[in-house]
Amino acid sequence: MDKKVLVTGAGGFIGSHLTESLVESGYNVKAFVRYNSTNCWGWLEESRHKSEIEIVSGDIRDLDSVKNALKGCDSVFHLTALVGIPYSYLSPIAYIRTNIDGTYNVLQSALESNLSDVLITSTSETYGSSQYIPIDEKHPVVGQSPYSATKIAADQLALSYHKSFGLPVKIVRPFNTYGPRQSARAVIPSIITQILSGAKRVKLGNVHPTRDFTYVKDTAEAFIKLSKSDRAMGEIVNVGTNKEIPIKDLAQRIIELTGSSVEIGFDKERVRPEKSEVSRLCCDNSKLTKITGWSPQISLQTGLIDTIDWIKQNLIKYKPKLYNV
Repeated sequence: MDKKVLVTGAGGFIGSHLTESLVESGYNVKAFVRYNSTNCWGWLEESRHKSEIEIVSGDIRDLDSVKNALKGCDSVFHLTALVGIPYSYLSPIAYIRTNIDGTYNVLQSALESNLSDVLITSTSETYGSSQYIPIDEKHPVVGQSPYSATKIAADQLALSYHKSFGLPVKIVRPFNTYGPRQSARAVIPSIITQILSGAKRVKLGNVHPTRDFTYVKDTAEAFIKLSKSDRAMGEIVNVGTNKEIPIKDLAQRIIELTGSSVEIGFDKERVRPEKSEVSRLCCDNSKLTKITGWSPQISLQTGLIDTIDWIKQNLIKYKPKLYNV
C-alpha cells in the first residue's frame, strides 16, 4: 500500500503487535517510540519486521515530537499511554500529562496535517464496574481510578475534535488484551511468571472481579478492520470476546496449563481501593462485528498456552519476585 501510517506506542505490548500486523497487511509503517539515551525501540528491537519499519523517537507529551513524526503520514493509530492502574494512584499528574496532553498533541497534529484517519485507543476501564452485562458502547463511563479518568477525558477530547473540526476520529475501546510481550503488571503474565519462577504460592489481590480477555493478535486485527471502516467514523467501538472469567478461575486454569501445584495466595499490596476496583467487565462486541465482520479467532485456552510458551522463553526479562505497580 502507498498509505503511510504512524503507530504511537509502537514499542509497547499491543503497539508492537499492531505494527507487525500492519506491515504484514502491506502498510507503509512509521513507528513512534519514546526517546531514550540508549536508542532502544522496545519490543520492536526483536521484531522480524524491524528492517521494514521506519522508527522515530520522541515524546508524546511534546507537541513538536508528534508533529514531526506525523509528517508524510495519512493516518495514525494512537496507542501511547500510561496504563498501570496502581501507579495512577501514586502519580495522577503523570497520567494527565501522558494520556490527556499526549492525546491532545496527536489530535492537534493530525488536524494540522489533514490526516484521513485517526484511531484513538480507549479502555474498558472507562466503564467502571458494570451497571449491566454485557457492556455496550452506551454504558455510562465512570472514572473509578485516575487512569480511567484520564482515558475518559482523552476520549471526550477526541470526540470533540470530530464534532468541532471534522477530524476523522475513531475510538477503539479494547477490554483486557493479553498475550506475548505483556508487562508483568498485568494479571496473566504476573501469574505465569510467578509459577515459572518456582513460587509455591501465586500472590494475587482481589480474585473475585471478572474480566473479558482478548488475545493480542485479535485486538490488532480489530484495529486494522476499524481503520478501514467508514462506519466507525466518530464512533466508540468495543473490542472483546463477550465472555467473562473471574480472576480466581483464570489463575486456576493457568496453574493447570503449566502442570504446577501452586496455591493461590493473597497479597494485600495488590488490592486496589474498594471503590476504585472494577468488579465486573464483559464486552458486547456486536457493534464491531456488525460494522467490520470481526470476531475473535484465538480462544482463551489457546492464547494462554501461547503466552505461557512465550514467557518460558523470555522469563529472564521479568522480575517475578518484585511487585511492580
